[in-house]
Amino acid sequence: MTVSAKHAPAGLFSLLRAAGTIESHVDAQLAPLGLSLPKLAALQRLVAAGNALPLGQLAERLACVKSNVTQLVDRLEAEGLVERAADPDDRRSRLAVITPAGRARYEEGILVQQRAERELFGTLTDAEAHQFAEVIAKLERKSR
Repeated sequence: MTVSAKHAPAGLFSLLRAAGTIESHVDAQLAPLGLSLPKLAALQRLVAAGNALPLGQLAERLACVKSNVTQLVDRLEAEGLVERAADPDDRRSRLAVITPAGRARYEEGILVQQRAERELFGTLTDAEAHQFAEVIAKLERKSR
């Protein structure tokens, strides 16, 4: 089955290329803080969860495999942004716990991310931004 140009003017590869370009743009703005989008996303999930999560739950919330989260937490821990701690509810599990330095870096990083988002989406009209959000939501629902 082929998709007509009428229904897929940009196409999957265009969408993925745009996402990669945007990710690179935001990563470049986060780099002076020693952050990347994956690091910021991990810190955000920890903050949203009340500052700590078992590594398995962090992996689920980041939609990635545990080995990737382990490597990410290793890097965050080496930078003093996260600590590992015993999970009081499951002695087999380890928690990733955001440190005060991690919280401060998260707060700096989220401001950079929000500024980059305003920059990027500021080129859209209100109607385009609304339509874009609807399209993204529809694509996310379909891909589940």
